[in-house]
Amino acid sequence: MSTAEQKRANSAASTDWPESWKTLDHGIRVGRYNDAAFLQKEFEQLWSKVWQVATRIDAVPEVNDYYTYEIGNRSVFIVRTDADTVKAYHNVCPHRATALTEGSGTFPNGNIICPFHGWRWDTEGENKYVLAREEFHGGKLCNSDVALKSLPCVVYAGFVFINFDKNCIPFEEFIAPIKPLLDDLNLKEMRHYWWKSIPIASNWKVAQEAFFETYHVPATHPQLEEKAAEFIFSENQDGEFEAYNHHNVEYEVFDKGHGRFYAGSNTPMRGKINPPKQAMDPVEAMAARLQLLVDGMDAQVLQDDVDLLRTLKGKPIPEGSSLGAEYIRVLYEDAAAKQRPMPMPTPEILGMWGGEVFIFPNVMILPQAGNAMIYRVRPDKADPNQCTFEIFSTRSLPAAVKPERAEVEYVTNPEDPSQVYQIPRQDLGNLQRMQKGLNTGAIRQVWLASHHEKIILGMHQELDRYLADE
Repeated sequence: MSTAEQKRANSAASTDWPESWKTLDHGIRVGRYNDAAFLQKEFEQLWSKVWQVATRIDAVPEVNDYYTYEIGNRSVFIVRTDADTVKAYHNVCPHRATALTEGSGTFPNGNIICPFHGWRWDTEGENKYVLAREEFHGGKLCNSDVALKSLPCVVYAGFVFINFDKNCIPFEEFIAPIKPLLDDLNLKEMRHYWWKSIPIASNWKVAQEAFFETYHVPATHPQLEEKAAEFIFSENQDGEFEAYNHHNVEYEVFDKGHGRFYAGSNTPMRGKINPPKQAMDPVEAMAARLQLLVDGMDAQVLQDDVDLLRTLKGKPIPEGSSLGAEYIRVLYEDAAAKQRPMPMPTPEILGMWGGEVFIFPNVMILPQAGNAMIYRVRPDKADPNQCTFEIFSTRSLPAAVKPERAEVEYVTNPEDPSQVYQIPRQDLGNLQRMQKGLNTGAIRQVWLASHHEKIILGMHQELDRYLADE
């Protein structure tokens, strides 16, 4: 642990915060989710100092492409300066503070021009033109006086990370605990499929914590665990149902607040299917289960994956193999034929199919074979009861296919089936209810399961270390 981290840890233990802000060893006080003063403290102490994902690299695929990232009142634009370099600049003109960019686009000929008075910079941030320069600073205004202000910026695993703190910890140190996982998942080769931004009436932490565990699946997604759902919602609930898929899930909390969960070989993606109600061909049973994910998410598992699985129908499974192993074989053979990049086929990485990797503070990656569903949650700038929830559906592409530029689609109604797929719609539907409950004044804390919700606790403990570092 570095000196700065030790200082944060010691401060977190002794900070005299309101009782409603406390992280407990068995739960979280509700003020962390609905107190505007706590939200402001997060902006001051977390978002101003932490490495955070500004965008996927697909948002700036060509030289001079830019994308505007906003967090709270801060605004940054990301620009590709050459084939191998991406930079980040504060989105402000040093003349009269005009924001230089909105949304995404391309700087014509690499010229960054202020829309107010026409001052101009190149993508290296160097000033190239000031109208009536002689009127400024007694005619002595230098280009260096009005250069654009850059931020620490790192491209890694297909993400563009930035940090507002010039004295931040090195990115390599920040990402080290989960770097082997991210490298072997081959996320750098994942490309844009679709990207949606969804307004949610909940705190940003409430929104992401809903995805830190699989404990919610039987009740929230009954179509994915029919027998477990039948037990939960049945009139006769004597005894304990023992066949929940979540019983197979393992959780791990890493240094720097990162985490992951996985079920190893006990996942539908690897061929582990609870027996269907009626006799069914094993391939069809597995395909039917995966089709629920295709139709319900159009991410992580895609239609081509299920179609490949069905090519195994009627074929004998070799001795010593399994349906899951044969599925992996055809996926990787098809990818090799198309020169499509894939994750490393190691037991640990294959075990991550259907799991999740959490990058502190606000990114979740749900990987599969050559695909990944990625969530990012950003707080509202003023209201602790609102946030922006983004879903990135990504996939690796055959060598002959040129990637598309990532463009965000703004969802206007999270409950509209034409805008949001069934499975995320089921998840997001819980968030407003949770936030409503947090604001009733009837509870002081939420309770956390020691195993299934340990990533939530780990995230709050790391958050505390930032918030205590004055």
